Amino acid sequence: MASPNDEFHAFFEQHHAELSRLAYLLLGGSDSAESPDDLAADALVAIWHHWDRVRAARHPLAYARGVVANLARSRIRSRTRERRRIALFWSQHGESAEGPDIPAMLDVRAALHRLPYRKRACVVLRHAFDLSERETARTLGISVGTVKSQTSRGMAELERMLTEVVAPTGEGDPQGLLRGLRSGPVERRGLVSTPERTHARASRRPPAAAGGGRGTPA
Repeated sequence: MASPNDEFHAFFEQHHAELSRLAYLLLGGSDSAESPDDLAADALVAIWHHWDRVRAARHPLAYARGVVANLARSRIRSRTRERRRIALFWSQHGESAEGPDIPAMLDVRAALHRLPYRKRACVVLRHAFDLSERETARTLGISVGTVKSQTSRGMAELERMLTEVVAPTGEGDPQGLLRGLRSGPVERRGLVSTPERTHARASRRPPAAAGGGRGTPA
């Protein structure tokens, strides 16, 4: 019978690339002080801390995706609060805060970053990772109906943003571009690349919350 370490090692080898990709797409643009690699590493640490719960879950991968999604949502909220504090500071000192940095030429990743988090998460899981509506709902801890509406609205917004890029060139559709994101390159800056490094990182940290509320898959 395999030990918990061996089971986690096998899970890591099979799924860490997908979880890293998910963190990369959910976290958004490169202006974050924390890289998607850091988020993926923290998620893997949380998964290891709660490995007994993960391995006992009906859908362990869905549970792990939920950990990544919850951490991404938390980081995005923290980033938003920080930006608001900075904007308030400059407004009180007679300076106008800079507007959002919108690239002159939108690509699908930049367009994704402009979507609200829930729409982005639904679009990424449904079209970049080919999850079913039920799997997406389980991962995010929301209803299937919410997945349907958020995905539909998110795709409509993406199509509007990408029209100027896709339509003139005829190089594809938003769904095709999203599927391409799943296997595209990720800029790596120190991703925890082995189960052993995840164990070492975990030993230096207190246990993290694996789920984050009712969104925790089971």
